[in-house]
Amino acid sequence: MEKITKDLDSSLNLAIAGTGAAKQDGASDAAVPFDLLSAIPRIPQGRPMTVDETVTELKQHPIFMTDMDDLENAEDNPELAAIQAIAYDGTPLENATNFKEQGNECFRAKKWADAKEFYNKGIALLAAEDKRRSTSTPSASASALNPEDTPDEEISAQHALLETLHGNRAACHLELRNYRSCTTDCASALRLNPSNLKALYRSARALLALDKLPLALDACAHGLQLDPSNAALLSLHTQITTRTTHLTAKSRATAEREALTARRLTLLKTALRARGIRTRSTGAKPEMEDAKIHLTPSEDDPTSTVSFPTLLLYPLQNDMDFIKGFNETQTLENHFAYVFPTPWDRSGEYATAAAVECFMETAAGGLVKVGKKVPLLKVLSSSAVEVVDDLVKIFVVPKGKVEAWVREFKEKKGVVDGKG
Repeated sequence: MEKITKDLDSSLNLAIAGTGAAKQDGASDAAVPFDLLSAIPRIPQGRPMTVDETVTELKQHPIFMTDMDDLENAEDNPELAAIQAIAYDGTPLENATNFKEQGNECFRAKKWADAKEFYNKGIALLAAEDKRRSTSTPSASASALNPEDTPDEEISAQHALLETLHGNRAACHLELRNYRSCTTDCASALRLNPSNLKALYRSARALLALDKLPLALDACAHGLQLDPSNAALLSLHTQITTRTTHLTAKSRATAEREALTARRLTLLKTALRARGIRTRSTGAKPEMEDAKIHLTPSEDDPTSTVSFPTLLLYPLQNDMDFIKGFNETQTLENHFAYVFPTPWDRSGEYATAAAVECFMETAAGGLVKVGKKVPLLKVLSSSAVEVVDDLVKIFVVPKGKVEAWVREFKEKKGVVDGKG
């Protein structure tokens, strides 16, 4: 606490001494942009403040700010800008030049983030000068801190330096892959000088990275109008046109693929409708990899037959078999020929097709028996059943246990219906 108190006392003494010096130079109170003495923050009265509370309170005031973001926004805070003008030893142009040189040293060392911070400070300082000039009246522009209007030559030099700083910061953003920030800085540099080749080049590179190809090509073309033989711009122009060609081909292929998918879906829906097969989606389609309802042998031929992903459910064993493509012309016996006997059936209840009975749930929630020799199309075209979420489900039950299972199934559905 003692160290903090000494530091604060030192800062207060400097502020007071600075104000006294301004008055000794003969400047009137009206000539000072703000009263430094009255601007010193007052510690709130009442309960004693903790060390942390005291430091936090003081940091809210420009004199004691330490946060980089706050310090970089000097142009939005006239008091902070004025205090910075006192703190920097030199003119705004000299100080901003110094920041640029420090940034350049960091850039050469590939310390992109550090270089960017130095360029930030130079830009903030010169932007604050521009804002001060735009908001000051001729009579108020002269003060103890700015005794006379900035000469036109100085303003021109500041703007030239500001252009350079924006361009340099854009280079940092490019290295850091902050592509949108890079284009923003390039735009600021180009507003100051529309013929800035480096800004056009860096903007085109950033826009290429963002795949904003028409804008990238426009920036590159503008640069080549200024310097048709510029090797960097010519190389970049080739990269942009190559990327444009690639994305155009990719987009065309995607469009063709989507059109093919839409055409095949239309053909399939037409085929299902013509067969009287009802379908319904619950929005919870199970994961079936590439299995789907499809026309075969060709999805593009409306005369093809239809195949369905199918689950053979064994409810008494809590097991199942998945058939990727059960064609409408096939029967259950066709598939039981390779499914039976099942590897888990030790009792022999599923040894052959003749040993089981098969059922499908109806749209109303009941059961309908499925003949094992009946083509799937005949079963699905019945108005009683429907294909839910692109999947056919068939219950397979040993003959000797059918009656008990059917009764249990209906009882469970009755409980559900009672709740519904």
